[in-house]
Amino acid sequence: MCLAVPGRVLDIGEKDGTRMATVDFGGVQKEVCLEYLPDLQVGEYAIVHVGFALQRLDEESAKQTLELFAQLGMLQEEFGDPWEQAAAAGGAPWPFADDPGSGSPSGSEPELEPGTVPAPERVLAVPQEEVQP
Repeated sequence: MCLAVPGRVLDIGEKDGTRMATVDFGGVQKEVCLEYLPDLQVGEYAIVHVGFALQRLDEESAKQTLELFAQLGMLQEEFGDPWEQAAAAGGAPWPFADDPGSGSPSGSEPELEPGTVPAPERVLAVPQEEVQP
């Protein structure tokens, strides 16, 4: 699902002739195009969809929306690692945690030591499609 997510502008610059900003979405920072809101300033909030700031938003509304999205897990769905999410959905552990102490996404699987491979029964199997000539 693609969401329009409120974010706070941290800094503004230009990239290849396009006005861009670093925007914080409740702890996740992304580069965002500001061409639709050319007067947006550092510290202001905007609704962002597919990398474009579309509408200015007041701070209170932005914070309420971000809190609700976080409670519903929608920020992780929108900004999380799709490979990690697929592994979790398949019941396999996520062996590539950025933080060695973080464990698996679900918290129920033990973390693997660096350089180890999960046991075969825990590897996510991907069904293969037959190719018709």
